Amino acid sequence: MTSIKNIQPLSAEKIFDLLKKEFPAYINGNLDSELAIEFAHVYDVINILFTEVMPDSPMTITVNEQEITVTSNEKNENYDSDLLAQQLIDFIKLKAA
Repeated sequence: MTSIKNIQPLSAEKIFDLLKKEFPAYINGNLDSELAIEFAHVYDVINILFTEVMPDSPMTITVNEQEITVTSNEKNENYDSDLLAQQLIDFIKLKAA
């Protein structure tokens, strides 16, 4: 679990919108990949699912006025899930700063 100060502050709706519009290009550009990514949003929780890599275990973002918490729910031995989590964290830090 990683906590990021919500400096702006960004709402869950705004982060969800940024993720849908900008995150796929960001991560695919950084990793030179073509990852398929699905997003779901309910109230202050956003789930991100890398369907080809971790099909059953989304990463979860929880948003409040003070911080944004990113939780990676699975370690995948066949793929570097920590790298995906770090890319997500870096993207959110970039947008929340």
